[in-house]
Amino acid sequence: MATLVERHNVKQQQLRTHREQSKAEGWRRRAPLLPAVIFVVVVTQIPFLVTLWYSLRSWNLLRPDGNIFVGLGNYADIFTDSTFRGAALNSVIITVGCVLAAMVLGIVFALLLDRKFRGQGFIRTLMITPFLIMPVAGAMLWAVSMLDPSYGLVNWFIGLFGIPAVAWTSTFPMFSILIALVWQWTPFMMLLVLAGLQAQPKDVLEAAQMDGASWWQTFASVTLPQLRRYIELGLLLGAIYVVNTFDHIYLMTAGGPGTASANLPFYIYQRAFLGFDIGQAAAMGVVVVIGTIIIAVFALRLLFRSFDIKD
Repeated sequence: MATLVERHNVKQQQLRTHREQSKAEGWRRRAPLLPAVIFVVVVTQIPFLVTLWYSLRSWNLLRPDGNIFVGLGNYADIFTDSTFRGAALNSVIITVGCVLAAMVLGIVFALLLDRKFRGQGFIRTLMITPFLIMPVAGAMLWAVSMLDPSYGLVNWFIGLFGIPAVAWTSTFPMFSILIALVWQWTPFMMLLVLAGLQAQPKDVLEAAQMDGASWWQTFASVTLPQLRRYIELGLLLGAIYVVNTFDHIYLMTAGGPGTASANLPFYIYQRAFLGFDIGQAAAMGVVVVIGTIIIAVFALRLLFRSFDIKD
């Protein structure tokens, strides 16, 4: 009996030693990541908690003595703010319009580049260039060099056909912003789709040709389903980045005329740095962050589900 007890105690000791060694090994593997985790927490989570606290207070820098706790009052005011709803609608229009147009053009250009021709590498480099330009430089390029009502290239071109000059950024602000964003994001979509085209099995395409399928039938029935994952990834990443657009709106239209082209990031900037309403701006920021997280999580689940499907 004593021998059984001793064996049991030895086994328990071995299990405890194994658990301790596993924990120590786990901490040794995680230790190199701790500085990065701490940095992310300090620069993202702590400011978000501070913003959450500000959102519960009525605080305008022009009235320092009015810094009082109002609870969810700022959030109630947000959803009755017609300008906020208009900015939210503009954000949706800019994001959806830019991402869809850039994806369609990206697919077209990827199909054109997915073949051997002289100067292929040079042409691909030129096509990628807009995505490598800083957003500020790209916005200034379109606002000054392309769409300026006096000496922009677009007005010079339409003037050749007798069409009078147009003040694009003030007459068609949303269209001007969309043109600049689509120009910048089309190369990104093109690269993703081109990677998908070059990854598809060539024997399947050859089999479709041998069966007498036309180019359109092959594209619709074989190529497009193969590109689904790449298209979904491009739409998701593009939407996450485009919804935060600020540079183009600030430099091309300044949110105008009025607030016709202001999206949520720009409207929050106006409330915080022009209206000095810290409480309202913080509440808007919290709402935008929560909404973005919910949409991103939903989109990521759909994306990962498509990757889990066995070919």
